[in-house]
Amino acid sequence: MRKKHISMALGIVLTASFFSECSGKLTDPRHPLSLTVWHYYNGSQQEAFQGLVEEFNNTVGKDMGIHVQCMSKGSVSELEQAVQDSLEGKVGADEVPDMFSAYADTAYLIEQQGKLANISDYVTEKELAEYVDSYIREGYIAEDGGLRIFPVAKSTEVLMINQTDWQTFADETGVSIDGFSTLEGIVDLAEEYYNWTDALTPDIEGDGKALYGRDSMANYFVIGMRQQGTEIFQVEDGKVTVNDDKEKIRRLWDNYYVPYIKGYFASYGSFRSDDVKTGDLLAYTGSTASAMYFPEEIETSGGSVPITYSVMSAPILEGGDSFAIQQGAGIVVTKSEKAREYASVEFLKWMTQAGPNIRFGCEAGYLPVKKDAVTREKLDDVIQDNQVQVSDKIYACLSNVLDNTEKMELYACQSFGGASEARKILEYSLSDKAAEDREQVLKALESGSSLEEACQPFLTDDTFDVWYETFDHGLKEAVQ
Repeated sequence: MRKKHISMALGIVLTASFFSECSGKLTDPRHPLSLTVWHYYNGSQQEAFQGLVEEFNNTVGKDMGIHVQCMSKGSVSELEQAVQDSLEGKVGADEVPDMFSAYADTAYLIEQQGKLANISDYVTEKELAEYVDSYIREGYIAEDGGLRIFPVAKSTEVLMINQTDWQTFADETGVSIDGFSTLEGIVDLAEEYYNWTDALTPDIEGDGKALYGRDSMANYFVIGMRQQGTEIFQVEDGKVTVNDDKEKIRRLWDNYYVPYIKGYFASYGSFRSDDVKTGDLLAYTGSTASAMYFPEEIETSGGSVPITYSVMSAPILEGGDSFAIQQGAGIVVTKSEKAREYASVEFLKWMTQAGPNIRFGCEAGYLPVKKDAVTREKLDDVIQDNQVQVSDKIYACLSNVLDNTEKMELYACQSFGGASEARKILEYSLSDKAAEDREQVLKALESGSSLEEACQPFLTDDTFDVWYETFDHGLKEAVQ
């Protein structure tokens, strides 16, 4: 009994000490802590992030005794490699950073190594309630139920359109831009566009142009299944179940593979914005962060031609539930001394206040993460009050999403072991198959076949069944 009382007393003392420290005594302005944060931002995004870090250091950070140094590690993959090298203590690797940008799949793997701090120790329930619920949920990747990923900047998908060339097409054919609201509608528009462009050169058969493409095929599967009422990866108690219902996958196949091999959809460059720039596509689905790369002119044989643009919500399956993809890396805190963990979280709290968060989003094409910031009105207020210079394209994307927040629900898969491998299958399995078979169709067209004749061998149940068996097997192998 005496031991029990001593233990209880000690727990009370430690708890009181902890909360005293978290109230501000873990840092001392006279002896500031120097923290490091690694990220993958480059160009204007890097400049914007650096500017906010300096602002923090000169204001709140100075008062609290926290100084943050940030470093870009290049691309996402380069950042992940640098983090892993530092955690493993490899020769020549930099010291482990206090914070680093991480997608959920990467953070999950590092959490399994026991290397991430429990952010919940430094954030109250009241504070957490200020953030968009789905953004916070994505950060609960640990078995102890604690928060490991702090949401800093998020994005979703939008539809970007070359409005100039679309208008020419629409004026001559009478098609409606409303067709872009559903995947099935886009397939119909794309067929119309292919036939229209093919007819422009009557002496050359089968040279119609593609209308549409998309950047992320993994997102296509994840959100396409969710719109059909299914989570393709269902995670419960750390265990994942693959729900790749054949009938639902077939619907996604019919709305991508079929129009792709017919030449209605396409992908040529690294990103679909590249394909718009070369005049090979009229529209694509991509991240809000990709808006800055949408071209202001297209390249033609006669030189560069200026274009305008339109932004629409990402299309959904006809009759499907109104889900949109949630994506974007958060920032994790590496496990270290309480003072460093606490100071890191204080920096992240400041970064996600409406003012700094929206200002960064205006430069990077990211959405704010707090509930009170996800409105067009708040966006406009911050821009006006801070005289923020934001590009028209990014503003159009952000305002489109913010205006439609109540009409859709953002969704992201929960993390699990094998998620990276499974996502690669989603990303490449169907797109590679479509590209390979399109090449065969083109060869048949060159040999004198009609489009219908060239495509017919690939438009069979057997073609889908063979691909699906490989797809299904690959996903289930990846998550075992």
